[in-house]
Amino acid sequence: IIDGDGHVVENHTEIAARMPKEYRERFGSARGPYPPNDHLHAANAHFLPPGAFAKVGRDGWIDFMEDVGLTSAVLYPTNGLSFGRVVSLDWAIELARAYNDWMNDEYLSKSNRFQAPGLIPLQEPGEAVKELRRIVKDLGFCGAMLPSTGVMGAQNHLGDDRYWPIYEEANRLKCCIGIHGGVHDHMGLDDMTPYAPVNALGHPFGQMVNFAGILFNGVFDKYPQVRFGFMEAGSGWFVNCIERFERAWNSHVQYDPRGRFLKLREKESITDYIKRHVDEERIYVGVEGDELTLPFAISIAGNKPFIFSSDFPHEVNNDTCKEELQELDENKRLTAEDKDAVRYRNAERFYGLPG
Repeated sequence: IIDGDGHVVENHTEIAARMPKEYRERFGSARGPYPPNDHLHAANAHFLPPGAFAKVGRDGWIDFMEDVGLTSAVLYPTNGLSFGRVVSLDWAIELARAYNDWMNDEYLSKSNRFQAPGLIPLQEPGEAVKELRRIVKDLGFCGAMLPSTGVMGAQNHLGDDRYWPIYEEANRLKCCIGIHGGVHDHMGLDDMTPYAPVNALGHPFGQMVNFAGILFNGVFDKYPQVRFGFMEAGSGWFVNCIERFERAWNSHVQYDPRGRFLKLREKESITDYIKRHVDEERIYVGVEGDELTLPFAISIAGNKPFIFSSDFPHEVNNDTCKEELQELDENKRLTAEDKDAVRYRNAERFYGLPG
């Protein structure tokens, strides 16, 4: 079993030590060098499962994998999910490098059971290209993480052509791009309370917008060697997009004199187009083990895109992760092949892990 979307808990002191001295004393010890996710995370009082958001380090992650029965884990940031909100271009560049060096020093270089997509400064796409090249070629990262809510002050979807140089470099490197949520403001949820619907809707909202931007702007066509993963939003949004995009395109076929948008083959529908890129191992979707819509999603798109994700150590603990894996194992609507695809085969292909 491969965990396709776990999280590190950043050590702010150690990351700061890898930044230039001009930055080291310019942030508080609580949050560290990252901006807050949004005003919504802190504005509600709610309870979490026992042990959730435990401040685990590398040894804690090894203990978790041993207890739950995981072979390996792909680790995304925690505070770094807000990385797109960094306003200073120089700060973003230096913070990305420091985080990636820390991740390599503390996790990737210490055990081959860990892999990670690094941070790259989308705020400055040219520098993001350089950092992507460095972390993949020099440090052995599987690719990069992009925030699903985009970058402060820039386009809010990742299909915009300002980001295409990043995809061009990822295409050369044949690496993956993992898109991950964590910031939920400016989505129509800003005065929503309690917090549960913010969390429930914020993740899929961001992924739907970015999937639409990447899909309809022809990014899959232009950069066929890049693998895109849409993480921590489940499978329901993906099926909804397939249905809604099919209906909308049939009634709103875009005039495209400059050839800027997606290219359908003769008699190919939007659904066919999406399924083709799934089959060509271009599109991946992070899921949990107990999702009601997963069997239906597999019946629509096949089993190749869906990747088991624990989200440890966020809103989960060892027991809840074990329960999800047990539900996946006991799901009679899924074949043995479906279960193996979700548990490890798709993660191997998306992240380029050894089989």
